[in-house]
Amino acid sequence: MKNKRTATENTYVRVAAIQMVSKSDLDANMASARKLLNEAKHELVDLAVLPENFLTYGTRPSFDRSQEVEFLATFGQMAKELGMWIVAGSFPLRHSIEGHDRQSEEVEKPFATSVVFHPDGHVHEYYDKIHLFDVDVSDTNRRYRESNDFSQGSRSVVFDSPWGRIGLAICYDLRFPELFFDFAQKGVSIILIPSAFTEATGRDHWEILLRARAIECQCFIVAPNQGGYHNEKLSTWGQTMVIDPWGNVLASLDKGEGTVAADLDLSMIQKISDRMPIASHRRMTVY
Repeated sequence: MKNKRTATENTYVRVAAIQMVSKSDLDANMASARKLLNEAKHELVDLAVLPENFLTYGTRPSFDRSQEVEFLATFGQMAKELGMWIVAGSFPLRHSIEGHDRQSEEVEKPFATSVVFHPDGHVHEYYDKIHLFDVDVSDTNRRYRESNDFSQGSRSVVFDSPWGRIGLAICYDLRFPELFFDFAQKGVSIILIPSAFTEATGRDHWEILLRARAIECQCFIVAPNQGGYHNEKLSTWGQTMVIDPWGNVLASLDKGEGTVAADLDLSMIQKISDRMPIASHRRMTVY
């Protein structure tokens, strides 16, 4: 069974993964995001990705419709001004998005939504997080129940770009290989995984899972993370990374705010899959 990679308009793309330490102050978080996106532009990137919960972290999300519209307009304008693709890692979004058939008006809680902005300013695609982080962790917070604050998404998302097909996932999605198998079947070249991995889970699982997904899918991974102390009970691992299809780490950032940039040579994907044709070796009739 072969995956369905399509020919790309461009062989190379320069990407930026942005690490933040978002807190409860919305205005401060917005200012940091704007500053870091400008830094990415100075790095001459084509695509910049913000982390999960970049607008607000550590408090119960509550945005009204007018605020949601304002956020979408603000980031659309930034994408246009900077002339690059921007992926707003994730933020609470309950209502419809102009130009997209999003039946979300009846949900009681917002979705954790990643929004892709085209350089002309419009919303190119969006993804509502499928897997919600309802777990117990050995850290100072101990108990996480994301479903108390968010509705669960219901669709896998892959979108077309000048650099081939790109898959969207968020944080806890990383632990579900079935989603990434779906991406591979759809022929993605790049997977974006904005995250807020906790200190405890990140230490043991973050890098190993990211590199495994890149190797399994034979594609590039761009994984911006939150990285630092958000309040007295909440800290995140950091180690924002860009990874190639062989599992090599092309760029990384340990802790704190910052931007890492990397050049992706998309021709590497075909070279690897020619030598190791995993897709055609799968025996789906057996397992």
